[in-house]
Amino acid sequence: MNHEKIKRVLLESLEAAAKIIREDFGSVHHIEKKTELSIVTESDKKAEAAILARIKRDFPDHAFLTEESPAHGNSGSRWIIDPIDGTTNFAHGFPQFCTSIAFEEDGVLKMGGIYDPMREELYFAERGKGATLNGKPIHVSKVSTLIDSLVGTGFGYDRRERADEYLAIMKTFMMKVQCIRRAGAAALDLCYLASGRFDVFYEQQLQSWDKAAGIVIVEEAGGKMTDFSGGPITLDSPTNCATNGILHPLVLELFQIKAKV
Repeated sequence: MNHEKIKRVLLESLEAAAKIIREDFGSVHHIEKKTELSIVTESDKKAEAAILARIKRDFPDHAFLTEESPAHGNSGSRWIIDPIDGTTNFAHGFPQFCTSIAFEEDGVLKMGGIYDPMREELYFAERGKGATLNGKPIHVSKVSTLIDSLVGTGFGYDRRERADEYLAIMKTFMMKVQCIRRAGAAALDLCYLASGRFDVFYEQQLQSWDKAAGIVIVEEAGGKMTDFSGGPITLDSPTNCATNGILHPLVLELFQIKAKV
């Protein structure tokens, strides 16, 4: 597989989506509800269509897993796409959202790109080649104590049914860390972890497209990502914990404390 070509198409696809998102931001949106708490706008659909059109121009036989369309294709080469991660923010005019695209080959995540079109911040990583922000290398923080750590988190769409559980975990962290942020775009949260803006990130019920690109970026920036028990992270993992690596054992202990309460 020509990885330079993959990279070029991935980056061009991110820019194609960004153009649509910038033009639409702040305008009146047609909003549909997928569930009571999950929405999709016409901008999500337009951005996804632009991404798919660009990728299929060069790789028509590849497989695709996207948020707004049924999965299709059975190739060992697969693109995992979230046209707008943070759609609720986008629909409300809150500028915290991004486009996320990952490339997977034979079940291994090889490449990930996440673009914040409002701040024009492009995060990119390829296995074995490190992670960058706008072309400059990034690395996770060196914070070594929980009390000095800034934590990012989020709540799944099942948050009403599981409110007590989510709030109990947050309380456990609140008593140990410096502060917690809940900004509403998990892919960007993972980028902030990779670039040292966050020291810890955790969330349950992330979809594959929420985290595929972020996993590559975090790990190539020197971070560590597992499930809440410390097991290997997968696209299907129901729990997701990313840290700068130094803090990982301490963070996993917090999940165990909550589990014993």
